[in-house]
This record gives sequence, C-alpha cells and structure tokens, in this order.
Amino acid sequence: MKTIEAVVSTFSKNHQPCCTVNPGETLLFKTLDCYSGNIKTEADYPEDITDGDADLATGLVYVDGAEKGDVLVVDILDIDVADQGVCCNIGGPLMEQSVPRTKIIPVKNRIAHFNDIRWEVDPMLGVIGVAPEEGEPLCFLPGDHGGNMDSKMIKRGSRIYLPVQVPGALLGMGDVHASQGDCELCGNGIEIAADVRVKISLIKDFELHWPMTETKDKWYVNVAAPDYETALNQSCRELQRLMVDAYGWDQTDVFLYLSLQGDIEINQFTLPCPIDMILRAGVPKIPGKELIK
Repeated sequence: MKTIEAVVSTFSKNHQPCCTVNPGETLLFKTLDCYSGNIKTEADYPEDITDGDADLATGLVYVDGAEKGDVLVVDILDIDVADQGVCCNIGGPLMEQSVPRTKIIPVKNRIAHFNDIRWEVDPMLGVIGVAPEEGEPLCFLPGDHGGNMDSKMIKRGSRIYLPVQVPGALLGMGDVHASQGDCELCGNGIEIAADVRVKISLIKDFELHWPMTETKDKWYVNVAAPDYETALNQSCRELQRLMVDAYGWDQTDVFLYLSLQGDIEINQFTLPCPIDMILRAGVPKIPGKELIK
C-alpha cells in the first residue's frame, strides 16, 4: 500500500505527480486539516490564514491508464482522524449574532467533545477531485472536477466517481471533517487531520459530467454553481440523463419519479464566501438499475 503525503494548493494538469499507481491499488492519504495545522489554540483565528494555505489536497496521484472520457472510481475504505480538531465561524447566517470564535474540539475514540455534549463522529472528505482540463482551481473551490464539494456523504463506505479530464486523472484529497452538518452553516466542520485509506479503480469510456457519490442506499450527483437555481437544474439534468439509460424510462417519467423519491440536499452555502452553491441531487438505489456500472 502506497502512502501519499505530498500536498498541493491547486488541482492542475501542470503538477508533477507525486507518484504513479495502477487501478486496483489501495492507497493511504495522510491529510492536513483545512488550516494546514496553523490553528493551534483558541487564540488563533483564520483571518491570518491565506487562501494558499487553506484546504490543501494530498496528492496528486497519476493513475496509469486513466484517459479523458474515463471515470475514476474511489472507494473510501476508512478515515482515521486525529484526536483533536477545530471549528471557527468564518461566515454564515448568524455572524451578526455571534462574535469571531475558534473552538478546539477533542475527538477521543471517535467521540467529539463540545461543551457538555458528546457524539460519535462520522468523518467525511471535504475535498476530493482530479485535475480539470483547463485552469488551475484552488483546492478549496468546487467544480466539475470535484474539489471542495463538502458533502457529508463522502465518507467511509462510500464510492466516489470522478470524470477524468486529463491523462492520469491526477487524484487528490483532503479537508477531512470529523463531523459536519448539511450546509456547513458557519463555514467549518470539525476540521481535522486524518489518514484516509482508499482503493482506486477505473471505468473506461463512460460519459459523466459531474462527480457522483454512491452510498449504501442512494446515488448522488454533486454540482457547484453560482446560485441555487443553476445548481439545481444542472444536478437534476445529469441525474435524469443517467436514469433514462439505467431505468429505460423517458425523460418525463424520470422527472415525475424524482419528485416522488428524489432529494435535493445542500452540501455547503455559507455567505460571504467565494465558494459557489454546492448541492447533491439523490435518488434511491434500485437493484438492476445501477446508474454507473
């Protein structure tokens, strides 16, 4: 099993890969928290952290045989978090009713300690993606390459599908949260360093426009856009396109079914923030009607 420790601040095809792997390999990514370990005490606050130090991705890994038009598959086998994380209010709807605050949150034996409340954490990857065909987006930005999707469904036991845009895909991941609610209201989960163990594989020649997540019981399309309406339309159209092929239904029946069984869930939308609206459109898994095979 290869261990990956190099970090980058952007997803870019111009990066020299940190290593080359083959489909079928298991990898261990050693990830930093979103502040690269710079928040050490409750006296520290993110305003002094530059964008280049935020949400660094561990990688980028060249996957042998991956070509544009393929899909990179990442099975998340385990996420082992550090024993302490941090949460800061950096934006969101309650900033006017709050003061800037950094909270150090112990995580002992996968139990988070927040004031007098305890709960079992369910770690997730905030950042996972591949290099886009054009541009060099910072790792804390989301897009059709993945990046900072902040979906709490990207966790142990989930399978992530990423559309390959450049040779080798150039996979990276990071920004683990020990715990995060949908929308990430204050702009932070429990930001924490972690070891992430994954298995990678490849699907050749499959049309996929946005990253997808497969959980035990649902399929999700993950989309980022400047506003809710655009993100909603793009995610639903991608889900509809895949379902027409998988279910053998026409577009209208898929539309009706999505209103009955589909869900629109907001990953992250904390203002003011340069990150677009990020959401996931989900549908239950049905045996024999796999959206990606």
